[in-house]
Amino acid sequence: MGKSVYIAEKPSVAQEFAKALKLNTRRKDGYLESDDAIVTWCVGHLVTMSYPEVYDPALKRWSLNTLPFIPENFKYEVIPAVAKQFQIVSSLLNRDDVETIYVCTDSGREGEYIYRLVEQEAQVEGKKRRRVWIDSQTEEEILRGIREAKDLSEYDNLSASAYLRAKEDYLMGINFSRLLTLKYGNSISNYLHTKYAVISVGRVMTCVLGMVVRREREIRDFVKTPFYRVLSTIEAQGQTFEGEWRAVKGSRYFESFDLYKENGFKKREKAEELVDHLKNPEPVNCQIVSIEKKKEKKNPPLLYNLAELQNDCSKRFKISPDETLRIVQELYEKKLVTYPRTDARVLSTAVAKEISRNLNGLSKYPMAAPYLQDILGFGSHKGLAKTRYVNDKQITDHYAIIPTGQGLSALKSVSATAGKVYDCIVRRFLSIFYPPAVYQKVSLTTKIKEECFFSSFKVLAEEGYLKVVGVPQTKKNSASSGNPGTEADGQNSDIQDIGEESGQDLDTSFFQVIQGLKKGAVLPVKALEIKEGETSPPKRYNSGSIILAMENAGQLIEDEELRAQIKGSGIGTSATRAEILKKLIHIKYLALNKKTQIITPTLQGEMVFDVVENSIKSLLNPELTASWEKGLNYVADGEITPDEYMKKLDHFIISRTNGVKGLNNQYQLRGCYDRAAQFYKKQGTKKQETK
Repeated sequence: MGKSVYIAEKPSVAQEFAKALKLNTRRKDGYLESDDAIVTWCVGHLVTMSYPEVYDPALKRWSLNTLPFIPENFKYEVIPAVAKQFQIVSSLLNRDDVETIYVCTDSGREGEYIYRLVEQEAQVEGKKRRRVWIDSQTEEEILRGIREAKDLSEYDNLSASAYLRAKEDYLMGINFSRLLTLKYGNSISNYLHTKYAVISVGRVMTCVLGMVVRREREIRDFVKTPFYRVLSTIEAQGQTFEGEWRAVKGSRYFESFDLYKENGFKKREKAEELVDHLKNPEPVNCQIVSIEKKKEKKNPPLLYNLAELQNDCSKRFKISPDETLRIVQELYEKKLVTYPRTDARVLSTAVAKEISRNLNGLSKYPMAAPYLQDILGFGSHKGLAKTRYVNDKQITDHYAIIPTGQGLSALKSVSATAGKVYDCIVRRFLSIFYPPAVYQKVSLTTKIKEECFFSSFKVLAEEGYLKVVGVPQTKKNSASSGNPGTEADGQNSDIQDIGEESGQDLDTSFFQVIQGLKKGAVLPVKALEIKEGETSPPKRYNSGSIILAMENAGQLIEDEELRAQIKGSGIGTSATRAEILKKLIHIKYLALNKKTQIITPTLQGEMVFDVVENSIKSLLNPELTASWEKGLNYVADGEITPDEYMKKLDHFIISRTNGVKGLNNQYQLRGCYDRAAQFYKKQGTKKQETK
């Protein structure tokens, strides 16, 4: 009987496979061997696509005459730095005594591609090939993956999509970077007074650059609009609260041109006119014309996928998405969490049935102990499969990131930040077994003469899952519902939060006063005042919100529930988004403030944006970029053939290349450069003045 070879993506993963299989191995150069098995590894990619000059030495020189460059047959080569390991792996895969190859590279498109390239270049033939697909590196999961390994041919469509993704990035990068550099590189280098300028273009990274530049220009062009609100201070049993005026039906200002939205005036004089009207005669009283009391439930959020985790870590710990990915990959390799490069935010039915294992394992994690007691009391883990946190249809390759309940001793060897990230994952996981948080809400409408004032309040009545994740830190707001536009004075909420800041039952006596008020009651108005506000521009992206925007095809959807409903592919994948952002920062098209994680474009980045917008504008279109990604998914699912996809890709590159060759828009671009440079010059002057 022949031997089996287990090939992993990294040496550390190979070690885990050897341990799980309980092999009595001898350490060799680049692999481990026992009497009936061999365990070896790649070191990431061992093979890559060849540059154009390998096809023809003349192509080393960049020229418009040689574009578009689309090879009929693509060439590949071993990466020189890892050639030794490739030779070791190649010889092992082709050994006469090897009968079966178990492919144990990462369970995803990129992991599939890494192995397929090795097999292709090593010219492996006549071997059984089995694909091991796992969701964590625990011993049970590794053994399950080996036991249930399918024939590698069942992943041929995934492999085809991986090859196409690489060809697409290669062709767009080679053709469009050369094309735009040859056409516009001199104009940028002359403008910036540099020796030369290479314009780097990519299917995903150019689209992301466009998102950031557009947002920055929206902020730059934003004109603040002042507005004036009228607030009443109302007394009830020795306590006071505020009401906000709105021009509802029956108001003398209803649908007036003097309004900025229904609860603000464009001019202060009009607000003063309203106050004078209401104050005459004094003292002023108001009458309660309606009271609405209700309970509001807030469910635990869905579990983490990589984008959600990267966004949270950016906000909480001010770390970049690539740092979050590095940390969660380390936690995965130490068996602490499940596979990180996932887009799913739910679990599979199969995992839900075995969830007690994860929970039991966490009993050795001190933070989790009291929550596990609660969960045991609820018995909620037994019915998990029937909740919104389990949905097989929403899972493609992997389910959400959750703690395995294993490897806890490894926490001593990770960084403090990695420990915090693990804690976040555990808390999010435990929270799904808790009931919703319940808020008590009271909405009041009071009337002075014919004008209505609105007040809203809420208090946390039952903490539910917030016991695990913590009560949200919110500002206490003195104004009530509705805001004219996005306000810069902090009045962005429509609720007066009572006792929500620290989760304590602060001011419950005040809330009881509010709840005790009756319709028809007349209350004294202690003050009527005008509050000035102004609209504020959109927010800049930070390193977390840009990842979420990429996940949602260019839309920054802040609402967690709404994001969960969005279907379709985003820009890039969970495995590549952080690296794309990192590259844009590295080539100085974007700048990252490490303290705040805010992302802004550089002057060079804006100039490249202007070049692309005036030549291959579709590269900046998030929907189009997402559609390419969706097409790759169609190939992976067998819905379209690789040839169909390649024809569309070839047409796109040929048509755009020929279109740019015929352009003569240097003068137009000069004006774009001037506008961008003018802003950066002003910014530099401001910095000097500050110093």
